[in-house]
Amino acid sequence: MGKVSRSVLVAAVVLFVLTLCPCILQAAQKDTLHYSWSANVGPLNPHAYSPNQMFAQAMVYEPLVAYGQGGKITPWLAESWTVSPDGKTYVFKLRKGVRFSDGTPFDAKAVKMNFDAVLKNAQRHNWLEFIAQIDSTKILDSHTFQLNLKHAYYPTLQELCLIRPMRFLSPSGFPESGDTSKTIKAPIGTGPWKLVESRKGEHDIFEANELYWGTKPGFKRLVVKVIPDSDGRAIAFDTGEIDLIYGSGGHGSGQIGLDTFTRYQSMKGVMTGISSPLATRVLAINSNRFPTKDLAVRKAILHGVNKAAIVKHIFLGVEPQADTLFSPEMPYCDLGLAPYSFDPDQAAALLESAGWKFVDGNEYRTRNGKELGLDLCFVGNDSLQKSVAEVMQGDLKRLGVKVRLVGEEKDSFLTRQKSGEFGMIFGDTWGTPYDPHSFCSSMRKPAHADYQAQLGLPMKKDIDRKIGEVLISVNEKNRQELYRDILTTLHEQAVYFPLSYMTNIFVYRPGLKGVGFGHTKYEIPFETMYRD
Repeated sequence: MGKVSRSVLVAAVVLFVLTLCPCILQAAQKDTLHYSWSANVGPLNPHAYSPNQMFAQAMVYEPLVAYGQGGKITPWLAESWTVSPDGKTYVFKLRKGVRFSDGTPFDAKAVKMNFDAVLKNAQRHNWLEFIAQIDSTKILDSHTFQLNLKHAYYPTLQELCLIRPMRFLSPSGFPESGDTSKTIKAPIGTGPWKLVESRKGEHDIFEANELYWGTKPGFKRLVVKVIPDSDGRAIAFDTGEIDLIYGSGGHGSGQIGLDTFTRYQSMKGVMTGISSPLATRVLAINSNRFPTKDLAVRKAILHGVNKAAIVKHIFLGVEPQADTLFSPEMPYCDLGLAPYSFDPDQAAALLESAGWKFVDGNEYRTRNGKELGLDLCFVGNDSLQKSVAEVMQGDLKRLGVKVRLVGEEKDSFLTRQKSGEFGMIFGDTWGTPYDPHSFCSSMRKPAHADYQAQLGLPMKKDIDRKIGEVLISVNEKNRQELYRDILTTLHEQAVYFPLSYMTNIFVYRPGLKGVGFGHTKYEIPFETMYRD
């Protein structure tokens, strides 16, 4: 009886205090921002990939230089830098007074330690040409770091902006072996946030880094709730469990469905926004496989699909129509290339002139006894890709092209990208700051769908040669001309079906302030947000 009385008494006291002092709850709420993600953020090893979540790695770890508006490179942990005339030596003057969140000074020794750790596991990062180009590193003094390259590599600064693998872990966070490829002691960076708690399947909690050298975050605490699906995330926002929805929109992998986002757009008391283009949704068309090895067939596909209808009815206008592989807003990509307009008559004429005919009342065209048919491959549980594929199948059927839809598990889908066993296959460009240089660089790798799609082009070797040249060019005019040649050739050869320009979206209520978009699709500027 006594125990019950004490419990009742404690509950009554708590209720009395909260009734008299609602400011206690309000203060706690004001200091904490609630967000959600589909999984836990992972161990946050800055030199590793999955299961580390990129948005969270960017919260804790910082780069030497940052990717700014319009692709401009801005100082960050490095206050300034110089590049040798031959483009092979970079000297970085590091920002003084910066400390890791554990108090360890950030200096040239820490920078070299991180570079050495990444280079020790260079094979893991072979997708990134920059890593392969590093020849050596050197400490010039406590706050001066020298990077020596094997060849001039113009995207060096852009690739130093990337979230991984070239950001900086505190020396105290390194394992005893110094090999971060396997593990780290703790996620300790110089960034505005530090990870303080993780509960598997529940949440991750970040706190503002009180030692941060830059502008301190407007919230003391950020709780990232684990909500696996987009419908659950929308319910959490509607009930006030989370304050903010931010990320890609879409079906399946998006933060919320596009139909849900458009519902929020029409609601009073809810703020929404759509970013500028960040990457491109695109399908690769195989130039090395029947029947899409025929240029007329590839061009007919581009003219024969009503892309505007897809953007309107599937993407609901949230993602603008794409007519080129890269958005004109990307560096070197504003080339004035003429789009392939929706024109079924022109598409039919292209096929007719190439000898693809309707014979004996057949539903599909044939040439030399072979039916005009191809496989369109997509991730089977991605409802957005499936919807697009079904529309394309219908449009091309009216043109006399048989499209076989192949929906598979993600692993099987990726295997097709590598092997070239596709007629058309979905893929996205990598977005800022990877486009166009990193994406073009990957076109030379046989394990990528882009390489397989281009393999049948008579000028494939010339394209690869020009990509190699542009990456090491130190002459800006020459670089522009090379990109124009590369991208114009790919456009004219119709090996890509650009669909839409991917965007980020946000949804929040007016009490939250300072919400904006980052310069890349992988970074969320939580540090600028605050509450009235």
